[in-house]
Amino acid sequence: TWMEELMESQDSHATPVSEDAFLVLTESGGSYQIPNVLLPSQLHNDGNYIISLSKLTRYLGEMAEGMGVEIYPGFAADEVLYNNADDDGNGNGAVKGVATKDVGIAKDGLPKDTFERGVELVGRQTLFAEGARGSCSESIISKFDLRREAGADVQHFGLGIKEVWEVPEEKFKKGFVQHTLGYPLQSSVMDKVYGGSFLYHQEPNLVLCGLVVGLDYENPYINPYLEFQRWKTHPAIKSHLEGGTCIQYGARVLNEGGYHSLPKLTFPGGMLLGCSAGFLNAVKIKGSHCAIQSGIVAAESVYESLTTGENAEEKTVASMGEIDADEPALEVTQYAENMEKSWVYDELKEVRNCHEAFSKWGVGGGLLYTGIAAHITKGKEPWTLPTPIGSNPQPKTDSTATKPAKDFQPIKYPAPDGILTFDLLTNLQRSGTYHEDDQPSHLRIKADVAKVPENISLQVYAAPESRFCPAGVYEYVEEKLVINAQNCIHCKCCSIKMPQEYINWTVPEGGGGPQYQVM
Repeated sequence: TWMEELMESQDSHATPVSEDAFLVLTESGGSYQIPNVLLPSQLHNDGNYIISLSKLTRYLGEMAEGMGVEIYPGFAADEVLYNNADDDGNGNGAVKGVATKDVGIAKDGLPKDTFERGVELVGRQTLFAEGARGSCSESIISKFDLRREAGADVQHFGLGIKEVWEVPEEKFKKGFVQHTLGYPLQSSVMDKVYGGSFLYHQEPNLVLCGLVVGLDYENPYINPYLEFQRWKTHPAIKSHLEGGTCIQYGARVLNEGGYHSLPKLTFPGGMLLGCSAGFLNAVKIKGSHCAIQSGIVAAESVYESLTTGENAEEKTVASMGEIDADEPALEVTQYAENMEKSWVYDELKEVRNCHEAFSKWGVGGGLLYTGIAAHITKGKEPWTLPTPIGSNPQPKTDSTATKPAKDFQPIKYPAPDGILTFDLLTNLQRSGTYHEDDQPSHLRIKADVAKVPENISLQVYAAPESRFCPAGVYEYVEEKLVINAQNCIHCKCCSIKMPQEYINWTVPEGGGGPQYQVM
């Protein structure tokens, strides 16, 4: 049964939710619990299980290989391949596959003794499921103008920072789930910093805790990592971790734009799945269920498309042993139609205006609007709250939301104690991050904005990248930007929040990055 398979994927540690709490934390150390009866159904976790997503994906990978699917761990998709492409890889044709990254290239760009050319992987359909802000997915969205095609808003993101703790038996509360608003991100009902926290107790003795900070914040002095460390010192959080040991650390951006930010899902030769498309419910802070469902719908849609019609069976790769070069590329629009009919769209539509409500009215107004939308209107309100407009005057992105440093005072964060709170480099070791040292940096400054770091980011915004990066990748030494690419945990935050988005995030050599085991 599915339950037996779930337990097997988690080493028998998939933990059913037993208790659900939603708190508002105050700066003075107090907390107020919102009665569950007042919470929207989307925030109820009855029937849910607490699991490790990294364990689940490894398990699903093993299942897929057992069914004959070829999986290439350690090979990063670096480039999208197009039909009718020129020597630079540009083409007006359909997507025909991806190419993996060349390996064995030294920092100076010259091949080493270990050099191996990347491999072209081609298919009749290429499905992109890279997670939020995937580099190949973003290039496709831009090339085919998929946001404009769908009339979609700009995508907004949050940065999720997470730790896994082992706690003593007397502190462990099997199946306990807690979410919070308030301290440290919001100190009044008018605060517009979007974000909240989660804390889960998973068997045998783990506490999974984290803070999500909306990247549309204005104050360039905010340091999401240090806000997370400060959050842990609140009595309502500290009580769960005291006497425990932090065993893993990580961070990743997540989509927050929701229903109104979904691009056109299909294009000639492929489609977008999961968080590459933006299927995440920001009110729940959950998207894995939507991502998995989009994968199921995509597989069914592609199979039906490729196996129906005249002589369809004869055209399969299994029959021919190769792809018919003369076959026109298909755009499987049925996938988008099936997704629009699925519960994923229903769920996202119910809370379609909630992120904009927080941006417009702050945490108090946002919480009130979310309650009304989730309990009563369920996304059927006859209006759409617009995406805030920036100064240019284009829709405000997370990058353009940042205001000049002169409008704010630096934030003084408490020093880490090494027991409950940690300095960044100590925690970075817990991510297992590793990159081959002798390779070109995968974090590249775009040529057309090469002067932005020193002239604008440092001078106008007081170097926000030195604070928002949860891996200490960016620092200024004698007013010159230094990129410590070897620290990168692939959260993608820099490609989103940098002034003028001056970083082009590309993939490093395959296998490089964080090595999460229980995240």
